[in-house]
Amino acid sequence: MELPRHLAVIMDGNGRWAKRRMLPRSAGHRKGMDRMISLSEHAFDLGVEYVTLYALSAENLSRPKEELDGLFALFCKYFGENVERLVSGNIRLRVIGDPALLPPEVVRLAREGEKATEKGTRGTLVLAIGYGARQEILAAVNAAVHGGKELTREEFAALLQTDGIPDPDFLIRTGKEKRLSNFLLWQCAYTELFFSEKLFPAFTNADLDRALADYAGRERRYGKITVSTDGDRSC
Repeated sequence: MELPRHLAVIMDGNGRWAKRRMLPRSAGHRKGMDRMISLSEHAFDLGVEYVTLYALSAENLSRPKEELDGLFALFCKYFGENVERLVSGNIRLRVIGDPALLPPEVVRLAREGEKATEKGTRGTLVLAIGYGARQEILAAVNAAVHGGKELTREEFAALLQTDGIPDPDFLIRTGKEKRLSNFLLWQCAYTELFFSEKLFPAFTNADLDRALADYAGRERRYGKITVSTDGDRSC
């Protein structure tokens, strides 16, 4: 089965998962964190090289302080407990997003995790925390203007936070919604999309396998046409 080299996931539905079970939203975020760890490890075991997970958007930072404090504590716990696991698994960690929007402790632990795992060669785990695609593109445009020259597409891409990471081949969004929500807008220009009705904590490794099988059955043409052996063209 053909796998995407780079899998991106919008992990939507943690709060709703908890609400349906009459649990606090924090319980949904904890369950989502556990699912995030298991899902990414499963993807790497299958042979996916890059996994990018939309953990917290810049817009999410307008949520109540109590919920954000709980999320930041979860991120600190993740970095504190899982970096060695990534090292053992030969996985490199990258964290994208605006560090100015995050507590210093989260930023410090993220950078330490990146440093500790920088030699990982089996795969790259990208966590988007406090990330917004429009903000990222605007920052890159301002950097280009400051540089005072016209840029090629490749030069502009190098100014983005994902420099050195290939564009996603396949993006999965859980939680029923069917939109990108300001996630990797430049990078997902030709990404295959898959939307699941399941809330993220309920999206199992078997669900991931089924989504990947769906991806394997698609034909990626990037706006070009294909010619079959009998001469028929498809666009």
